Amino acid sequence: MNTHFANAATPQAAFSDADADAVAALTPLLFKRLLPLLVLAYVISFIDRTNIALAKQHMALDLGISAAAYGLGAGLFFLSYALLEVPSNLIMHRVGARFWITRIMITWGLLSAGMALVQGEASFYVMRLLLGAAEAGLFPGVMLYLTYWFGRQERARATGYFLLGVCIANIVSGPLAGALLQLDGLGGWHGWQWMFLIEGLPAVALAWVVWRHLPDGPDTAPWLSPAQRSLLRQHLAAEAADNAPEGHGHALMQALRDPQIWLAIAVYFCHQISIYTVIFFLPGIIATYGQLGPLQVGLLNAIPWVAAAVGAFCLPGLATTPGRCRGLLLLGLLVMALGLLVAAWAGPVGALVGFSLTALMFFVVQSVVFLVPSARLSGPALAGGIALVNTCGLLGGFLGPSVMGLIEQATGSTRNGLLLMAGLLVLAAGVSLGLRWGRGR
Repeated sequence: MNTHFANAATPQAAFSDADADAVAALTPLLFKRLLPLLVLAYVISFIDRTNIALAKQHMALDLGISAAAYGLGAGLFFLSYALLEVPSNLIMHRVGARFWITRIMITWGLLSAGMALVQGEASFYVMRLLLGAAEAGLFPGVMLYLTYWFGRQERARATGYFLLGVCIANIVSGPLAGALLQLDGLGGWHGWQWMFLIEGLPAVALAWVVWRHLPDGPDTAPWLSPAQRSLLRQHLAAEAADNAPEGHGHALMQALRDPQIWLAIAVYFCHQISIYTVIFFLPGIIATYGQLGPLQVGLLNAIPWVAAAVGAFCLPGLATTPGRCRGLLLLGLLVMALGLLVAAWAGPVGALVGFSLTALMFFVVQSVVFLVPSARLSGPALAGGIALVNTCGLLGGFLGPSVMGLIEQATGSTRNGLLLMAGLLVLAAGVSLGLRWGRGR
């Protein structure tokens, strides 16, 4: 078991105001040393899991992959990803973040590059399943990793910064994929094959950097003094003692028995349906706006993600009290629903405004939801609880694109799918009123 986490779960002496001030002064160093590498890893991860959105039209022409088959293939990634998340997080808790995140990055990078070898619908399905299995555990693993370093006051902000990786990925991936798709015919390959190959290999290269520079926790960070390590241990131990669940039993069962965890799962499930529907279908929707080339589609696809980056950077840090968490989550879900309604009924310019409004709150909602398990669980129960929320939520990442693909194929339009997603977000907003960010029921 990781010593840094075991120590953090051990009760310590009372934590003074002076100690709290010292932790606050140490926080900028933690952000500087940890977040850039984690964000970069997530940027590459998200490019590799979602670049098929830019290749959709080209793979349809070259391989005959239908809208329904594309939606199913896009969603299959999340099926294998979700099924393996809980065991992946429990393994990371035992073997350490450095080794496990390095392993995840090497395998997903090689498989993402291997998407260039897809020959038809069957191989498309198989590669998406394998890619999901390879990357399983990255997001919940980082969510767990942040609990090794940050207390409640800073964790939402750290999560928001980490989720900037999604925004950066979608801002960069559009123009990058558009440029790579124009390599069509080079060396006898299609442009989408070059795209998968070139975008997959950086994950393997970055894995070496993670292995060299990512510490397992405060106890193995060479840039912390012994006094700073002790201070962090005491700070996290004080919070862990407050969060320690009543009763005993298997770690995962503690999460399964908590109704608040299931409410968080319900909210996150609806959130993930909407976010991945937008991710995988927005480029195709933009392509219907007129005679646009791949690079133009990629540039327009980046606009909502600029809004998402603004939201992720500016708003999660407001979630410092239970009341603020509740209000921010409710507002975020309703704004997302409103944006999808606008996108469904407006013209091209209005639709981009609607998608941008929805994207503004993507990672505000996600940051606040993941404060629920970290406020109620500790130790292995926290590792299992975070993975459980993400596992069940990401089934929405499987369902959303699959349903959207079927709706598009049946109706020739994405409007009804967007309306359905908006309705689910309103339902999630109602469910969110029952959430509590603490141990109370």
